Amino acid sequence: MHDDHDHEHAHDHTHGHGHGHGHGHAHDPHAPASDDPPAPRESRLLEQALRELLIEKGILTAEMISRQIDNMDSRNPALGARIVARAWTDPAFREALVADPLDTIEKETGKTMFVAGMPELRVVENAPGVHNVVVCTLCSCYPRMLLGIPPAWYKAPEYRSRVVREPRTVLAEFGVQLDSATEVRVHDSTADLRYLVLPMRPDGTEGWDLPALEAIVTRDTMIGTAVPEVAETAV
Repeated sequence: MHDDHDHEHAHDHTHGHGHGHGHGHAHDPHAPASDDPPAPRESRLLEQALRELLIEKGILTAEMISRQIDNMDSRNPALGARIVARAWTDPAFREALVADPLDTIEKETGKTMFVAGMPELRVVENAPGVHNVVVCTLCSCYPRMLLGIPPAWYKAPEYRSRVVREPRTVLAEFGVQLDSATEVRVHDSTADLRYLVLPMRPDGTEGWDLPALEAIVTRDTMIGTAVPEVAETAV
């Protein structure tokens, strides 16, 4: 077994950030995603001036800006969960999703957010003997169009460096216990390439409908820091 660090991008960076091994996360890994902190006052003023200029020049309208803000705010892991549940129940859809994620998701959802210029999306499948986990070692690149706002721990320097160096230890801290025969693949997101983990469907969910399956697909399972779980009473 080896830990496969998948760095398919043009950025040149290292992973020796000096964080101590064995240092636990100072967060609840299953806590809801939190909003980004407020932007500095100077940035807000610059944004306001640019927005007003674009409206004045007729490039955008206030309605267009408001609609885009609403669209961004409405994004959450529910869309990703819908895609995963569909892939679990439809082999043809699963095959298309892995082959061409953005086009397949747009056809499935009817959403036009997946347009030219969007970062490439790659779906990586968990399987017996293989577990995938996603990180952005430079900042916080993340498939927001499917998962919403990234959690604070995903953007923390500790996670970004440690999950590359010691993925098994970090996953264990999130509660994911992997046997020694399981290969861990760490995928490094970039501004041009995002990843979505397609987790394995748990045993005991045969015959479940899509809403029931969607309910066990969490944000963390699509990052790879959790696996879908079935309550004993539901089996």
